[in-house]
Amino acid sequence: NTAYNFPAVQASDVIKQEFKTASPEPMQAFMLNTRRPLFGDRLVRAALTYPLDFETMNRTLFFGSNTRTSSYFQGTELASSGLPQGKELEILEPYRDKLPPEVFTQEFKLPVYDSPQAERKYLKTAVDLFAKAGWVIKGGKMVNAKTGEPFKFEILGWNDTDQVLSSPYIANLRKIGVDATLRLIDQTQYINRINNFDFDVTISQLGQSDSPGNEQRDFWSSKAADTPGSRNYAGIKNPVVDALVDRVIFATDRDDLVAATHALDRVLLWNYYVVPQHHRSVVWIAYWNKFGIPEKQPTYSGVDQNSWWIDPDKEKALAAKYKSGN
Repeated sequence: NTAYNFPAVQASDVIKQEFKTASPEPMQAFMLNTRRPLFGDRLVRAALTYPLDFETMNRTLFFGSNTRTSSYFQGTELASSGLPQGKELEILEPYRDKLPPEVFTQEFKLPVYDSPQAERKYLKTAVDLFAKAGWVIKGGKMVNAKTGEPFKFEILGWNDTDQVLSSPYIANLRKIGVDATLRLIDQTQYINRINNFDFDVTISQLGQSDSPGNEQRDFWSSKAADTPGSRNYAGIKNPVVDALVDRVIFATDRDDLVAATHALDRVLLWNYYVVPQHHRSVVWIAYWNKFGIPEKQPTYSGVDQNSWWIDPDKEKALAAKYKSGN
């Protein structure tokens, strides 16, 4: 976008426009494969959340164009927020003794690297969480306090984007002694390994709709965790999640669906099955200034280019200008 500044743009013959979407944003994240014993402890998964410096990545890699994703139902009324209350609290209450206490007492928030001191603060938080889970730094390496086993994992990817997204995260993890590496393989191998859950961590997206239903089982259910090719990449096997998925699927009305989805979202977030990345809630389009465009565009997709038409006068003016070489 920043490099899109050639003469036709400067002359307003090519228009750069943003169309804001109102559709649910996908959860793009580092998916932690809890089938691996290394990621079985929620405290470990929480610790892995803190070294991701989204703000610096956004500034240096994405020119400030992205927003941190903080919900599996981002950008909709289905996203949880604040503390649970009303019907959502009623849904969660029977599972109180099986849930992290923070579900009821704290608003879920991701770290914000907004000051020079933030890195030190959040890396210390990560180290403290690792310590609670039985991992300590010895000789500059994060190791199991009892066995001396190093905390080591591989991020599996297949393209340059995976490398761009992983490198800053890996660099911060290494500052606290975590031996994280990235392996890029060809796409066919990658698909086969993901389908068979043969990875430690991978980057993927989970898209949602405004009307969640049966597909939630494929994302989160215990059965899907053991079903090759499912989208339960994190390997979630949690009876409370199973129950909340059913509550979403069998919701009796919209209010019930919203409350049940809030509960599911909140429980997933506080279990730290993924390290959330980012989204962009606009569509970027550059086009020759020869179109008529309806003022009202669909909010769900942001834009419908099939509703545009060629304006003969604009097209004629452009053709004359660029035919002459001006």
